[in-house]
Amino acid sequence: MANTKSAIKAARKSVRLTERNRGVKTRLKTLRKRLDSFIAAKDVAAGKTAAAEYASAMDKAVKSGVVHKNAASRGKAHAAKALSAK
Repeated sequence: MANTKSAIKAARKSVRLTERNRGVKTRLKTLRKRLDSFIAAKDVAAGKTAAAEYASAMDKAVKSGVVHKNAASRGKAHAAKALSAK
């Protein structure tokens, strides 16, 4: 158990931020799966809009510190490469 005031506050903050991060990461995974399903179905138009939505969500996650900048860049590049291959 936390002993100091600052440690107690940090523990509360950690719980709150962990919950926020979990929601953001779940949304990113859902968007990525949606994009992959459009790519597998060879639906280019829907795939492009899904890719744009995924990239936007990834950028927002970077901005809030949930995802590292390089990880987001890598994820967006993989998505773009998969979309252009089909």
